[in-house]
Formats: sequence, structure tokens, C-alpha cells
Amino acid sequence: MHEKDFIPAEIEVMTDRGSASWRAPSNIALVKYWGKYEGQIPANPSLSFTLSASHTTTTTHFRKQSGTASFPTFDLLFEGKVKADFNPKVRSFFERIIPYSPWLKDFHLEINTENSFPHSSGIASSASSMAALSLCVLEMERLLYPSMTDDVFLRKASFLARLGSGSACRSVEGPLVSWGQHEKISAGSDLFGTVYRGSVHEVFRDYRDTILLVHKGQKTVSSTAGHSLMKDHHYAKQRFSQAHSNLSLLLDVLENGDLEGFARIVESEALSLHAMMMTSIPYYLLMKPNTLAIIEKIWEFRKETEESLCFTLDAGANVHLLYPANREDKVLQFIKNELVAYCQKGQYICDQSGQGAKKLESAV
Repeated sequence: MHEKDFIPAEIEVMTDRGSASWRAPSNIALVKYWGKYEGQIPANPSLSFTLSASHTTTTTHFRKQSGTASFPTFDLLFEGKVKADFNPKVRSFFERIIPYSPWLKDFHLEINTENSFPHSSGIASSASSMAALSLCVLEMERLLYPSMTDDVFLRKASFLARLGSGSACRSVEGPLVSWGQHEKISAGSDLFGTVYRGSVHEVFRDYRDTILLVHKGQKTVSSTAGHSLMKDHHYAKQRFSQAHSNLSLLLDVLENGDLEGFARIVESEALSLHAMMMTSIPYYLLMKPNTLAIIEKIWEFRKETEESLCFTLDAGANVHLLYPANREDKVLQFIKNELVAYCQKGQYICDQSGQGAKKLESAV
């Protein structure tokens, strides 16, 4: 598909107001996306688990502006409060999607959004928030274009979400979503996320992700800034090649249920991501001392018990502990006994792979 395929024809049904409410999950990449080209095009393919408990809920009311408008206006509340520093990102998002949803310029939006997890702490809050907002926009668009099919709806929602935050395109559906072209994923696209339809061993169909909250504050370097540093990164070419190779290996692992191979690839990807940050110019660190302490504890525990667990990291200090559902009791006991001491205020989030976004009943 091409970008022009997402430009709608003439409006089918005229309406001057509407509302929508969607809950979109965060996601955790197993093979990482880091580095992009103009237009939010990924420099390498990625594959992620869609999460379940870590999500953003967004309710949006649309009302026709009076007179002729050239751009949508909006009011935004985050967790019930005005959050002015979010406005530039939302405005930038609207600027990017107007060519593909031109009707939007005629409307004023009242946006109410909230997270089930800490914002800006490396749990992909931009992914879930932009996915939820995109789904609300598409819900309104479906009122104007009632002939829109469900497949078109989901694909375009992912397409628009990508323009707000690249990884957001992987937060529309689940449980495994790829983004970017790869030789082993025929349906893969740089323009939107696609559910991975290949063979997946039963052990990976109900995976757990316990997120150990090492640091819940604002990151010192945003993901947007981090991506831009890949443009002239000395190791960028090698990193992009590594991601392609690791994704090929991971697809085989997912099919045959190789838990050791899964841990090896996923942990390597996490450390490679942070190695890119530490070797950027300027260089920077998002991991904290407790991040490293947790990683070492995980390695020790795995060696001693031969339990099938591993870690990954997003662009932040928090540690995602991944393991099969049938090992949950033992792993949670390990967390309580040894890892909770390294979490900020002893906090962690118990999550698992999920099926994607959910439409909610919106308030009138």
C-alpha cells in the first residue's frame, strides 16, 4: 500500500458532532525499533508483544466548528487536569494526519485521556496514547464513511498512530505485531503494524510481562531525540542489520518454542538498544544502577534454577521481566523475595500479552 491509499474520498454522510472512547494498550518490543527516516518510517523492522494491563483510555468529543476552519482546535485533559505540555505533540500529530483525514480540520475536539501506568518512564506511553487517540479519530471518521470495513478501520488507525509515535502502530492489535518490511513477513509494512500470522508455539501464546518500576519520572532524553541521534550514529548500519537477523531468528524461536533462544535474542536486543544510546553523540544513559542490579539478579536466578525467564528494556530504566504463564507463581515469588527492593517504592506492574485495543462506551 501507499500513503495515498489512506486519503478518503468525498464524505458519505454529513454530521456535525460525535464521540468515541477507546482503550489502547502499550506494547513491548522484542526486536527493537530504533532509528527512523522522514515520515516516521522505521530504519529496521520490529516485533512486539501487545500488553494488556498497561493501557491508555481516551474519550474524545467532536463538534463542528463555526465558519471555515483550516485546522482542528482541541482541549486536552490528562487524568482530569489540563496538561499544556502535551499540546505541541497533539498539534504536531494533527498536522501530520490532516492530509489523510481532511474532515478533521472542521472540528473542535475535547480530549480526555488517562494512563493505567506512569507516564514518560519507559513503558511506551506515547504508543498507547497515540493509538487510543487515532482510534477515536477513526471512530469519528467511520460516522462520515459508514462503508468503511473493519480491516480498513484497523489498518488506517495503525497508519495514523504511526504518525504520532512510531511504535504506536503496534498498539492497535495483538498479541504479536510486526512493523517494517522483513523478508520473512510477507504482510509487513513500513506504514502500519500488522498482526503476526506465522506459526507460534503454545508457550508464547499467553506470556507474562512483569514491569519492575525502577524509575517513574521523566526520562532525561526523549525517545524522539534518541531516534534522531541514530542518523549519524557510527554503528547504525550494523544495528539495523542486527535487527533484521535477530527478527529472522526470533520467528524460528516463536515457532519451535525455544525458550533459551527467546531469552538470548530478546536480552541481546535490549542491551543493543541501550548500547546505541551509550555510543551516540552526545551519549547518554537511561538505565539506572538498580536496572543493572535487577539484570544481574535475573541472570543469577536463571542460572541457579534454570527457570525460563528473561528481561527486556524499553527506552527507559524499567525492567520488563518476561516468562511463560505456567511459571508465574515461582517468578512472582522471586520478584517479592529479591527484586522488589530495587523498585521505586517497591512498585511493579503485573501484565501479560493481550489482544489489542478495545472500543468503550463513550459518555454523551
